[in-house]
Amino acid sequence: MAVVWIACLHLVAPANAAGALAVGKCGAYGQAFDYPAEAAAIAAARQRCKGECTMLTMRRACAALAVDMSNPCGAHGYAVESKISSSLNAATRRCYEYGGKECVIRAWACDAKG
Repeated sequence: MAVVWIACLHLVAPANAAGALAVGKCGAYGQAFDYPAEAAAIAAARQRCKGECTMLTMRRACAALAVDMSNPCGAHGYAVESKISSSLNAATRRCYEYGGKECVIRAWACDAKG
């Protein structure tokens, strides 16, 4: 009976998943989620992003990137929040705050195991 209980605890234990969103110029981005470690998620997101990119990490959270579609190389905004709706709203709001005219979500990812 104890073996079954231990097996059940193993299945319910939280995963140590990590994610990252890399944000570059002109709408460039890279994303990685549900990686076993933060360093691995950062490396994967950085590899997918073209040019020099800012790294955002997420653990049990969601990240979003909004860009101004009237000028993709201009204003943009990004955010990491505990819920997808909050991250989408915050990224879009920041894009407008930085001068965006037609801000839309370009990318988003959630650490689903969180």
